[in-house]
Amino acid sequence: MLKAAGRTVAHLDAGAIASTIAWWAPGTRFFSSPERIAICDMPIPSAGQDKTTREDYIAYLRAVARHHELPIRTHERVTRAARAAAGFDLTTQSTINAFAGDRTVAADSLVLAIGNMHAPRTLGIPGEDSPGVSHYLAEPNQYFGKRVLIVGGKNSAVEAAVRLYRAGAHVTIAYRREDFDSERIKYWLLPELKWLIEKQRIGFIPSVEPTRIEPGRVTLASTRDPSHTQHIETDMTLLLTGYVQDASLFEQLGVELVGDERRPHYDHDTQQTNVPGLYVAGTACGGSQHRARVFIENSHVHCERIVAAITGNSVAIPEPAFGTHEES
Repeated sequence: MLKAAGRTVAHLDAGAIASTIAWWAPGTRFFSSPERIAICDMPIPSAGQDKTTREDYIAYLRAVARHHELPIRTHERVTRAARAAAGFDLTTQSTINAFAGDRTVAADSLVLAIGNMHAPRTLGIPGEDSPGVSHYLAEPNQYFGKRVLIVGGKNSAVEAAVRLYRAGAHVTIAYRREDFDSERIKYWLLPELKWLIEKQRIGFIPSVEPTRIEPGRVTLASTRDPSHTQHIETDMTLLLTGYVQDASLFEQLGVELVGDERRPHYDHDTQQTNVPGLYVAGTACGGSQHRARVFIENSHVHCERIVAAITGNSVAIPEPAFGTHEES
């Protein structure tokens, strides 16, 4: 939109296009409909008129970038950001060429659309970094025939449980709450999981938290009485307990971070932070969200507000009337 408005734009991306989505397990489907995650007035094609998959959306984003000839510099990480007299000075480094030196970029205005899923939300328990333990679901075929303990109770954990059962794994899901929250899980997954649990095809241990991971077993403690523990035998453990944002660029630039989620403070009419000329867009607005309130489909409006503010055509743009849920 800034390019269409005649502004000179440099778009820096630390990874490849869609790198955040790329670490989703193959075949993962979006919660949102294709219409609600489409951008730049380009519809998302769907052979089966169904929910968009990880693979569909990655290809779609490449097509958007090519069609609009967007000046995206991939694999170029911003390592330092500072305010300058005329705006901002950025230092970048290539993430694929170890011999490339630092590059510098000067900008009058800066938009941080860095997302909020940079690292796993760790539990801080012994054995969390052991072999066979992961915070990410890999290709489901890797779990065939294995005893898999999944820790978590939101979309990523529920989807992993169903998919790994169908891939031939022996699945148990452990959750710190007594039951799953139907408002926070893809509506087509929860009935399937509950049926599989009811038929004892997937094990379910509610109201527990892992306290130790050892070779071949995980210790679970009751959330009601931590002195009550049990041991679960497992070959592989998935700790699908959420993700946190790397707020280092916000900190370097002096952006005020609010609450325990450390959300950047910004004006909802313009998306401008407390730092003049610095804007925030997309899920980056939510900080390290405990419950997703900012996601793809209700972030489109951020672009309109930022472009209007930068070009001097600020107008009141209301929040989209979409519900709250989580993508993954």
